[in-house]
Amino acid sequence: MLLIDFLMTHASTSTRSGDVTKSNIAPLMRYAFLLLLCLLLISQLTPSVVAVDSLGNPYKILGVSRHATLQDIRKAYKHLVKEWHPDKTDHPMAEDKFVEITKAYELLTDPERRRKFDNFGITSEDGVSRQRRDSKQYNVRDPLEELFSGNFQFHYQKRDITLFHKMSITYRSYENMIVPKTYRMPYLILFYSDWCFACQQVEPTWRRLIDELEPLGFGLATVDIKKETSLARRLGIHSLPCLVVIIEGHANVYKESLFSIQKVIEYVRSKLPYKLITTVNNVNVENFLSGWTDNRIRALIFEKRDFIRLRYLLTSFYHRDRVAFGFVQVGIPETKDITSKYKISGELDTLLLFNENSEKPMASVSMKDISSETMHNVIANNKFLVLPRLSNQAMLDSICPPEWLKPQKRLCAVLISQQNSPLHDIARHKFRQAALESSYSSERVRYTYIFKDTQPEFVSALSASEDSPLEPLSHIVIIWRRDANHLKYEWLPNGWADAAQDERIWNETRRHLEKTIQKLLRATEALPYAAVIEELADEHAQGTVGRLIGRALLAVDYISDNLTKEQILPLISVLATLVLIGAAGYGMSYLAKLEEATIQAPLKDKLSPPQPPQLRIHELRAEKYNGLVRLLKPGCRTIILLVDAQSRLKLLPVFHKVVWPYRKNKTLMFAHMSLEKGLDWYKKLLSLTLFDRKELNINAKNCVGTVLSLNGHRRYFCMYHAKLPESMTKSKSSKRLERMTKQLAQRPEDAEAGAFIGFDSSNDSDMSQDEGGNNVLYHDNLLDGLPMWLDRLFEGLTQRYYINYWPEFTTK
Repeated sequence: MLLIDFLMTHASTSTRSGDVTKSNIAPLMRYAFLLLLCLLLISQLTPSVVAVDSLGNPYKILGVSRHATLQDIRKAYKHLVKEWHPDKTDHPMAEDKFVEITKAYELLTDPERRRKFDNFGITSEDGVSRQRRDSKQYNVRDPLEELFSGNFQFHYQKRDITLFHKMSITYRSYENMIVPKTYRMPYLILFYSDWCFACQQVEPTWRRLIDELEPLGFGLATVDIKKETSLARRLGIHSLPCLVVIIEGHANVYKESLFSIQKVIEYVRSKLPYKLITTVNNVNVENFLSGWTDNRIRALIFEKRDFIRLRYLLTSFYHRDRVAFGFVQVGIPETKDITSKYKISGELDTLLLFNENSEKPMASVSMKDISSETMHNVIANNKFLVLPRLSNQAMLDSICPPEWLKPQKRLCAVLISQQNSPLHDIARHKFRQAALESSYSSERVRYTYIFKDTQPEFVSALSASEDSPLEPLSHIVIIWRRDANHLKYEWLPNGWADAAQDERIWNETRRHLEKTIQKLLRATEALPYAAVIEELADEHAQGTVGRLIGRALLAVDYISDNLTKEQILPLISVLATLVLIGAAGYGMSYLAKLEEATIQAPLKDKLSPPQPPQLRIHELRAEKYNGLVRLLKPGCRTIILLVDAQSRLKLLPVFHKVVWPYRKNKTLMFAHMSLEKGLDWYKKLLSLTLFDRKELNINAKNCVGTVLSLNGHRRYFCMYHAKLPESMTKSKSSKRLERMTKQLAQRPEDAEAGAFIGFDSSNDSDMSQDEGGNNVLYHDNLLDGLPMWLDRLFEGLTQRYYINYWPEFTTK
């Protein structure tokens, strides 16, 4: 500064004295410029020295040894970050300590920088670019950059993005490799460009994402937008750098800051399927563990935390087709019974796997931090129930894999069962017990079952052989898959359900099953029958309603992710306008139809032909007796058909058809009477017509098909019966009357009773025979003569039987 003041003073003095010329000003300016450049270089080097001195020993800062592995460094870093994060502690030096820990971690996780520190004690990178980054971290501007940038705001640091090139994928790789994998693991795809300055600044964050998320089960890849424009257009990429999260084949564009790893992780957690892990407590633990009927094993995760760690979420997402996960928070009263029952230590994370037995886990792991690899290995060895169900093609391929060589063939004993049947539940329970007691390992023989009603094509393919049972339900078939669509099989002759109910028979059947399996496992033995099978139906697939709801939720999620605040109001306005237009159009259409219906109603009444009257056949009961008989108006009659319970369904339709032409006659009513209820009334009615009022011996079966025409006002009735002379044709009635006359001449005192031939059991054997000597009439022929009798009735040619009063109608 003194030199500058001297030069400025000398220049001003020379100017005042008038001695300044071009020859003496030029050396002074060159000298001043060189001095200024030296000062700028000195000021540039000063922050780097401060940075080196302030970092110190990174091994001491993280508390690890010089031979610590990358995993040890990460664990130490995570532990210190939780302790010194400014949001989790009130220590006055927390922020500085947090920055120091972060810098030490960055140095030790960079192999080149760690090597330089171990060999030379250098904690910063060589070169101008590293000095610029260090000066930027300490909020010190680079003087050369300010000098030549023009606006003093452009701070650019060049980074190595060869990592992006190594991880880059194509559109074809995305379709054929990445998308299928996203149904088991989430994928993060970073879109970049070589000439994108912001993309280069994201490179350290991307490296940390790789280090943090790949061990948990994430997939990461990059896409060069200049080379894959069609993929960028499909996923809706509008700016760079851009991070896309792919889960279950659906792309979700991340729009927050890429420099915050925590925000990226939270975004991924929010996009995972809802309720991958069920919160389990003392109340619902039994329901959760007994839900294995969905063909999945149960897994319980015990932790002290009140939230589920990301590694457990990703593990449950990977195995959700085979395992149902539950989360138990240790150390709270709501889970005390569970932790004491399974003897869970609160200091360690614990994973328990259960099959059909909820009292004892089939596998368990307890560690301070259970790694994803450990969980995958434990689940892979215990991912099936004792007796799994063939519920889809993936389950069949896992339990009974194809392409086994003949000397190493693997057999599957399959029980054909049925859903929602107590008998089949018992059979499956016994088959599960046989699987537990089997002497063969699961690598050679697997016990399973299948539902016939949900997999009918598979069962039909196995039932085509000659020795197949007629009804394959509750039978066992032993199969060996040669390839994906061809298998060989053999049926066990005895049914399993019958054997399951008898312990002795069940033991014999089980021994026979063991012997058959032992015989078929030999390399020289061949299964006798072959079949071609199709792919099994997926019993766990969503229905139509579920798919529609899922698509609607995806649409809502997509709209919420892609709409900004500035776009919401115009969209709501457009939707409201469309709704108003639709409502107004519907209202006007409704009013127009209503007015048209009002105008056309009188025209329809005038032009439409009158509807024909309907015929109703009443039932003669005590409550309807007065209306149908006693209180009939003069000139009105009721025609009643006598039926019993056996003949009702046959005679009523015939009676309805015969009397249908008389439905328009308002003086007639039609009814039917059940002989079980009105036989006493019928006896009294007949006895009132006899001279000596003797008690009649009536056979109720002979009364079926009788039709009475009752005139309630004048107190008489007419009778139709298939065996009465006036109910027959002319040829039959003349011969019948001749025979009746001869017999009535011998008993003139019983002439009144002769009119009721066919109902008195004493006369039934000798007076009711037809010409052929056949005295049997079927129900179908009882009403054959009713149309002719009705014609004679309305002509007044039928016999009338008068009575003094109508007897009471009482129900038995």
